[in-house]
Amino acid sequence: MNRLPNIITGLRLGLALFTFFALAGATMLSDRLTPETQFALERWAFWAFVVAALTDFVDGWLARRLHAETIWGAILDPIADKVLVCGVILGLLTLGQSGDVAIPAALILFREFTVSALREVAAGKGVSLPVTLLAKWKTTLQLLALGAELLTATWSAFDLPDDPAILGPATLAAHILLWIAAVVTLITGAQYWEQARKALSGPKAG
Repeated sequence: MNRLPNIITGLRLGLALFTFFALAGATMLSDRLTPETQFALERWAFWAFVVAALTDFVDGWLARRLHAETIWGAILDPIADKVLVCGVILGLLTLGQSGDVAIPAALILFREFTVSALREVAAGKGVSLPVTLLAKWKTTLQLLALGAELLTATWSAFDLPDDPAILGPATLAAHILLWIAAVVTLITGAQYWEQARKALSGPKAG
């Protein structure tokens, strides 16, 4: 049972990769696939993303509940989160959503890679950057926003009413949510930068 949290985290990583490849396949192989198969891939990608996002809450809760927190789990969990976020963003771009999501998505990706590099440099100098409360909520907000974007991007695959009066507001809400997630993501990036600046300029930096 102590391995269960890490197994769930590994599942999230696998589902993240599946989400991207299913979305990319539905687009890149469109000339070889029937519309039904394309829609099926898009539906599978969406539900894989939903399950993966839910595991983000389950593995941490189980690790604390079972007292099974491990160094490996602490390393794998943020990697799985970032692969999931990056995978669905790249998947959305393959679906032709670049004009709508490119800027907020790029801001999110830039922040994620920058903070990862910052953590690596800080760790090399013996400095740990604790996760802030806002950073925890940031991941949840990112997943909600990307899930909304993915749903509106694959709307036709679910046989939902193709009514501009419904799809239009839903798409606008998804875009707004993604921009909010991008802003919060940048704020948390600034928090980590300030943490690192103070820590690395203190006694430990020597």
